Amino acid sequence: MTAVMGMGTLVLVGCANLSAHDKNTITGAGVGALGGAILTGGSGFGTVGGAALGGFIGNQVNTGSNHPSKSKK
Repeated sequence: MTAVMGMGTLVLVGCANLSAHDKNTITGAGVGALGGAILTGGSGFGTVGGAALGGFIGNQVNTGSNHPSKSKK
C-alpha cells in the first residue's frame, strides 16, 4: 500500500508543470483506458482503444480562456 501511495505521489509531482491541455489529455486517456477495460472485460484491445479515444476527447476539451479559439484578435 505504501508503494502505491509513493508512486501516486511521484506521478502527481511529475505532472505539476503540465498545462491544463496536457492534463486533460492524460486524464482522458486514463479514464478511457479504465472504461475500455471495464466494458470489454479487461481485453487489451478495449483498454488501448479506450485510452486512445479518451485521450483524443480529453485533448479536444475546451479549457476556458486559454483555448486558442477563445483568444482575442
